[in-house]
Amino acid sequence: MMRTNEQLEELANNICDFIKEQVENADAKGVVVGLSGGIDSALVAYLSVRALGKDQVFGVIMPEKNSNPDDEKYGKLVAESLGIDYTVFDITPVLVAFGAGGYVEGKEFDKRVDSNLKPRIRMTEVYYHANKKNYLVAGTSNKSEIYMGYGTKYGDLGSDFLTIGNLFKTEVRQLASHVGVPKDIIDKAPSAGLWEGQTDEDELGISYETLDKLLNLMEKGKEIDDICEFLSIPPEKVGELMLRISTNKHKSLPLPMP
Repeated sequence: MMRTNEQLEELANNICDFIKEQVENADAKGVVVGLSGGIDSALVAYLSVRALGKDQVFGVIMPEKNSNPDDEKYGKLVAESLGIDYTVFDITPVLVAFGAGGYVEGKEFDKRVDSNLKPRIRMTEVYYHANKKNYLVAGTSNKSEIYMGYGTKYGDLGSDFLTIGNLFKTEVRQLASHVGVPKDIIDKAPSAGLWEGQTDEDELGISYETLDKLLNLMEKGKEIDDICEFLSIPPEKVGELMLRISTNKHKSLPLPMP
């Protein structure tokens, strides 16, 4: 899935046109981007500035006491490199107000409950600023994450449009490099920052490079046996990933109604 510089430039221009179209159609004044310090939000910020100009993009950086300090550092690096206005909002007091495990005495951290609370608090803060400014929220989820359901409903999956929802993670890396995202951000291990030491690939149980090849072959209609042989992956592993895609499909579909 490697692209040439000409193809990457065309891709960047197409996404920028899409961003402008979304903002114009909504009669909005710009976009808000939640800056996590990771590559996805950095790329969205860079493309948004390219599409709209720095005065129409606002960044929100949302650390908490157990997050990696580098996340805030890289979020600021993106904002300051682009020259956009931004704010820093520590979500720790909100987690305490909820009585979240790991943030109040005597309650243990629950990965399923407490880690999902964080992105929902963060998206509330992002929409607060979007509503104040009459901006749209630019989503930062990529195609690999959407396929796998790797995100939180009404959290990081909540946005007004999915800026890079058509790009696999490996394509995100290529485009990020092309548009000038700092190399330190591109090279660091992807993490949602949900708990100490957490990484995306550990949770998914597969590298993004292999996952994207698998998803690409799946999109082309290849049989599971052919995918296993081509990627040297056991059928059980592919079956496990297919089950996860099926189980998490509800995260990317419209809400069911009777």
